[in-house]
Amino acid sequence: QAQVQESGGGLVQAGDSLRLSCVVSGRYTMGWFRQAPGKEREFVAAIIRNGANQRYADSVKGRFTISRYNPKNTIYLQMNSLKPEDTAVYYCAGSNRWDMPVTIGEYDYWGRGTQVTVSS
Repeated sequence: QAQVQESGGGLVQAGDSLRLSCVVSGRYTMGWFRQAPGKEREFVAAIIRNGANQRYADSVKGRFTISRYNPKNTIYLQMNSLKPEDTAVYYCAGSNRWDMPVTIGEYDYWGRGTQVTVSS
């Protein structure tokens, strides 16, 4: 059972940047999801094991960047030009798949989440 731990959330203003980190105990396809109050958890970004390919939700494309540093088993989500609608709990997840899935059920290991709040 892989361990997944997110960090880096906080309270920022609209237009600011924030970087989330995720440490995982193993090498997996990794994804970031988010869940706003009263809404379903949604896909944000994914990255394959060697970091060569990434995938993004349309709502964050051009503003967010997912990356990874495998020597430290760490995955990052750089979030720029943040908007109030980006406010959510952000979850890091690992998948045993070799592609970049976008659905919750295709991820096997989950962290507990980190809160990101963007004020207007």
